[in-house]
Amino acid sequence: MACSDTDYAYLRELVLEQSSNLIDPSRNALFDTRLTPIARLSGADSLGDFVNMLKAGRPAHLHRAVAEAMTINETSFFRDMRPFEMLRQVLIPRLIEQRKETRRLRIWSAASSTGQEAYSLAMMIVEHFPELAGWDVRIVGTDISRHVVDYARKGRYRRLEVNRGLPARMLLKYMTRDGEEWEISPQVRSLCEFHYANLSGPLPFLPFFDLVLLRNVLLYFSQQDRRTLFNEIHRKLFPSGYLVLGNAEQAEDSTNLFEVEFGADCYFYSPVSAS
Repeated sequence: MACSDTDYAYLRELVLEQSSNLIDPSRNALFDTRLTPIARLSGADSLGDFVNMLKAGRPAHLHRAVAEAMTINETSFFRDMRPFEMLRQVLIPRLIEQRKETRRLRIWSAASSTGQEAYSLAMMIVEHFPELAGWDVRIVGTDISRHVVDYARKGRYRRLEVNRGLPARMLLKYMTRDGEEWEISPQVRSLCEFHYANLSGPLPFLPFFDLVLLRNVLLYFSQQDRRTLFNEIHRKLFPSGYLVLGNAEQAEDSTNLFEVEFGADCYFYSPVSAS
């Protein structure tokens, strides 16, 4: 039994409810590609039968599986170098100066996917800021997909993945080849941890952060969900912290929470203090 327009509408609403991910009707074919394996594992004969199963039984774990399967997990090492150059030239030096008394840094890679952004940041810190070797530095990556969180924790990547964005010099310096895979070095891995988290819900377990990277995520959120997320990030940022968005994204709905700054060819945001 094939999916009807009503079934696709139900799936889009389910994904929106579970993850705040807005899927345009023009991309309905993605459901066929990504959900058919889940439908088979659940015992359904077709995607249409799987939708009927969801509607009838509403098993929570299958609803989460649908949302995770439809989450876009596109990433690479040092994805778009401009933000990393801005971090290296502007934000990390600022934070080092501002935190020199506490010697502590907390960085959040929100929607971290399979971990390349967090590990790239860790490599940059080890490579360019040796003075942080004696500091308490933690990079926390979170994602709505438990599968990609487990993948990131392993710190092992295929050749195709390391060939995307990772300079050969840094590959040889911070990764070790093991058969057909490359493994992140213990020095870099020790700076990173990864957890499951849904950005559309409360994040009570996360600590306060000096720096938040929320890149290439907002385009999948509705305007209201963006506002909610900005409020949550503002609550989780230290007053002297920073927020970095994707190049095509902006905090246009949250000018009361963040003010924009510019440096090294990139925009970033500072939280506005509560009056």
